[in-house]
Amino acid sequence: MATTIDYREYEKMSPFEIKDGLMKLAKRSAQKSAHALLNAGRGNPNWIATAPREGFFLFGQFALTECRRSMDDPKAGLAGMPQMNGIAARLENWLEKHSDIAGADFISKMVEHGVKLFGFDADAFVHELADSIIGDNYPVPDRMLVHAEQVAHRYLMWAMGGDTKQSGRFDLYAVEGGTAAMCYIFKSLMANRILKKGDTIAIGTPIFTPYIEIAELEDYAFKAVHIRATQEHRFQYSDEEIKKLEDPKIKAFFVVNPGNPTSMAIDAATLKKLVDLVKTKRPDLILLTDDVYGTFVPNFRSLLVELPYNTIGVYSYSKYFGCTGWRLGVIGIHEKNILDDTIAKLPAKELEALDKRYISITLEPRKLKMIDRIVADSRDVALNHTAGLSLPQQVMMTMFSMSELMDTEKVYQKACMDICKRRVDSLLEGLPLDVQPNANFAAYYGTLDFEFWLRKYVGEEMVEWLKQNVHPLDLVYRLAEDHSIVLLNGGGFDAPNWSVRVSFANLQDDVYDDIGRAVRAVARSYVDTFQAVQKK
Repeated sequence: MATTIDYREYEKMSPFEIKDGLMKLAKRSAQKSAHALLNAGRGNPNWIATAPREGFFLFGQFALTECRRSMDDPKAGLAGMPQMNGIAARLENWLEKHSDIAGADFISKMVEHGVKLFGFDADAFVHELADSIIGDNYPVPDRMLVHAEQVAHRYLMWAMGGDTKQSGRFDLYAVEGGTAAMCYIFKSLMANRILKKGDTIAIGTPIFTPYIEIAELEDYAFKAVHIRATQEHRFQYSDEEIKKLEDPKIKAFFVVNPGNPTSMAIDAATLKKLVDLVKTKRPDLILLTDDVYGTFVPNFRSLLVELPYNTIGVYSYSKYFGCTGWRLGVIGIHEKNILDDTIAKLPAKELEALDKRYISITLEPRKLKMIDRIVADSRDVALNHTAGLSLPQQVMMTMFSMSELMDTEKVYQKACMDICKRRVDSLLEGLPLDVQPNANFAAYYGTLDFEFWLRKYVGEEMVEWLKQNVHPLDLVYRLAEDHSIVLLNGGGFDAPNWSVRVSFANLQDDVYDDIGRAVRAVARSYVDTFQAVQKK
């Protein structure tokens, strides 16, 4: 017997919190039936990049030998710290002795690549890696290690579809994943009077829910204008929606690209319209783009490289390399940017307040770049000297970046894309739906819009009945209770209310046709009820 639920009390909750209740319901359903519990509600990928991890764990063993070389007390379990002079040659000799172990070839090629591609001094590069993987020092510089930043920068330019010659140089801050980046950026924009409580911002929707939820917090109380990308426009911003950004009251535009939950990247035509708008009508507009899924779209181009002066970039390594637990991300800001220029133009009293805020870390606060203000603000300024992502994490980030830079045939990227595409095809086979291929689709998530498809296959009268008689959350609760399947409600992402988000990342290929059939069964039950009512 179906559970009676008052959905109204859940309407304000984040989809990620509603998911916990759905999991309990789906578990009970699975226990009572022959269904397997299928949680396609979370985007944690079920694959990992192996080569950089093999290199990481083997390199740690080398680093320990370097520690024992400078001081060794086996009885006490105590050793010293790695020393730079001659460390690259010692690594080469050590790798020859351990050449049969997975990761040895990766390490050797990584060091060679660093020297040839970046012009690194071999000893300095290897020592940074060895000292950092041991984790025996504070991060210095606190924003990001010298070699790690250069490697991550080169990787980011590839991932975002840019290059240093075209886009110039970006300063990077290594952070604890994309979520930390969001928190730090919001906080620092406010602290530096770039955004103020109650300001108007624009949000490209549908969007990852925290961008909506953080903006609504009492701390910020932003007035949000939603720039909507609908399925009718293949999840692209229409001219009418883009025109909203002409309003000078809008201080900033927040985008996830490719989208979450849609997985759709901004196409070339729409990107050009946004670029033209900023350059001709809104040169004062601040952009924040979160591009974690960009590596799943062929020939992806980010706003970061199209409009480097105006854009703050957020990137997380979590999805592409299967490393959500590592908490690896970067904030990127161009060396010449709107944020520094905006601060310089603040009224005298506000500049004096900022001087006071940062005087403890620099004798010339007004020369402090925005990227370094974000670092300081992330540790409430007073703890700036202990800021920075942990050094073992920065080593892992370096090795992930290097693995992609060395993969000139893009074997790993193609394999990741193929995984997602197979699962999308399987879901569509189970539904089935007539969905046309789209080169901008990352295929990491999918948004199934009941309203759109019922309007197409049944008609407007069916849609009106659905809206009057079915609560939007009923979709995900029916899937959990009747089919032991967990999906997220689209309304929480400001997607259409009668839609669901399915992740193609975290389940085996062969279950997605089952999910498709379950979604079809729920839709069919609504149609049957509607038709029965019509006959009366």
